[in-house]
Amino acid sequence: MAYGRENAETIALQVLAWLVGNEDLLPTFMGASGVGMDDLRERAADADFLGSVLDFVLMEDAWVTGFCDAQSLPYGAVRDARQALPGGQQIHWT
Repeated sequence: MAYGRENAETIALQVLAWLVGNEDLLPTFMGASGVGMDDLRERAADADFLGSVLDFVLMEDAWVTGFCDAQSLPYGAVRDARQALPGGQQIHWT
């Protein structure tokens, strides 16, 4: 399913909220991204940052399925949302 940018940002914000509520995974995200709690609040409206949130979750299938199960979304939702945000377009090697 293809998402428009607004829907993609909504899913990314849901992922961010899911990360914030996950006390085991949040420190991993913060360490990998170099952001602090203030940054999370300040950058939540930044489409580039939201893309990086989705990139992080897409690194591990268990994180994708954990989020999607919690939100009752199909497992492809995070990938599809990522494609609608800056930097998420697939490269076509033709």
